Amino acid sequence: MTRASLSLKIAALAGLAFLHIPLLFILLYCFTTEERSYAFPPPGFTLKWFGVVWERADIWAAVGLSLRVAVVATLLALVLGTLAAGALARARFFGRDPISLLFVLPIALPGIVTGIALRQAFGLMEIPFSFWTIVIGHATFCIVVVYNNAVARLRRLSPSLIEASMDLGADAFQTFRLVVLPNIGTALLAGGMLAFALSFDEVIVTTFTAGQQSTLPIWMLSELIRPRQRPVTNVVAVLIIIVTFLPILAAYYLTREGEAVAGGGK
Repeated sequence: MTRASLSLKIAALAGLAFLHIPLLFILLYCFTTEERSYAFPPPGFTLKWFGVVWERADIWAAVGLSLRVAVVATLLALVLGTLAAGALARARFFGRDPISLLFVLPIALPGIVTGIALRQAFGLMEIPFSFWTIVIGHATFCIVVVYNNAVARLRRLSPSLIEASMDLGADAFQTFRLVVLPNIGTALLAGGMLAFALSFDEVIVTTFTAGQQSTLPIWMLSELIRPRQRPVTNVVAVLIIIVTFLPILAAYYLTREGEAVAGGGK
């Protein structure tokens, strides 16, 4: 294996530093004693802001709403994304490619376009903004994440396994439960975790579908324009980093370890 040149290593390290050093500043200012500005270096350090976050009911209400929306949107995405992938992975019919494109389109479009389209659709149908309008907005892109993972794994699954299961007397549900699901399970779990992480920190589409409700990212956006207790926003940002980083990390290892598919090479 050819070793990377020194210049390439330096460029890679510079890129990583550019991406992650700002995260360290977010962590640093969680402990500052200055509440109105981000002076560097911080004039002092304190754990006060963690206590403030713990006692703020509005923060926990936003956290609860974000978690509920992310869980429901992820469950919808798992069901609909898996069904769509099963229908399009191997079937051959007129219009298959355009339909596949329509499934991927929501995540390819700018979020503001999706948000405006959903807001206008809800307005035309006279649907009031609620928990479910947020869920629908998030599900539009969560389905794509699950669909992409599932369809890629299904296309690598050997058709002979399904045929053998049917020949041995299994019905469609038994074949799915005992043959298909074990082979695509890690892909679905990884897709679900990525969908959860995307939903939990989504802000653009939520702005157009939430009405007067505040998810955690919307709460943070409103707090940034208020010149008081700015470290509180940093503490909440660290919470979002942790909640979204863990499922993304798990999804990475699941997809990496789940590359071998039964019958994939036959």
